[in-house]
Amino acid sequence: MHLLAQTVLTFLCMSSTWKPTACSGMGIIGGKEIKPHSCPWMVSIQYENRHLCGGTLIKDQWVLTAAHCKSHFKKPASVTVLLGAHSLTKEKDTVRMRIEKTFEPRTFNLKTKADDIMLIKLEKRVKTKGKKIKVKDLPKDGKDVPAGTSCQVIGWGVTRKEANNPSDTLQGVEVKIEDRDLCRCLYNKNPTITEDMLCAGNKKTKADACQGDSGGPLVCKKALVGVVSGGSGCGDPKKPGVYTRLSKTHLSWIKNIIKNQYNITTSEGDVSPNAFP
Repeated sequence: MHLLAQTVLTFLCMSSTWKPTACSGMGIIGGKEIKPHSCPWMVSIQYENRHLCGGTLIKDQWVLTAAHCKSHFKKPASVTVLLGAHSLTKEKDTVRMRIEKTFEPRTFNLKTKADDIMLIKLEKRVKTKGKKIKVKDLPKDGKDVPAGTSCQVIGWGVTRKEANNPSDTLQGVEVKIEDRDLCRCLYNKNPTITEDMLCAGNKKTKADACQGDSGGPLVCKKALVGVVSGGSGCGDPKKPGVYTRLSKTHLSWIKNIIKNQYNITTSEGDVSPNAFP
């Protein structure tokens, strides 16, 4: 790294009042309601019919979300996926489905959030020919996203840090990708920010994600590039949100799971479903 850039980075990190605190999930801070059904691939993952996490419909039977959401699946039979919704309380023309099974990488670590990514296979295929339910294509190459890129986070999470309930309507907010080295410095290995992670926030508007939107999409230039993973606090410009990046490794894992869905067994001891290629 250039000496001047390194000096500036060190100063910014040392001058930060960063104090990591636990944040159980993510939701939209500083955003606004989006146009109804403008993101028809967005889903609400619910436990006992209450919003828990966001997710993205990437195939007609597959949802992409965050692996740490599974820690809240106390009774798997009570977990459903709501598709085609804009309002969580007005379910007309929506589709609610149970899940058949879930897949997460063996390398996922709940504490460090490493490889915080999960696939949910729905109990059956969903019709995607209407306007309210569509599939969001995965990126083709898994290229990194440059710092400064403007992106959008979407979800039903809380809109105020002190709030307890999710937003009724789908919200969106603009964030910018942060320099990864600066993010590493700020987090000080708690967690370690890897190449398979992205950091994003908005220093001016304090826009961020907070409780309720874990697993939701990070979209940059209309491309799905990441999954909401976590962070330290909500809406603090010195504490950017952390996202699982859809890197080549993660994309390969996703495609491998879906391609081999009929050949995969999930019995204890079988390493194939959760292993990266």
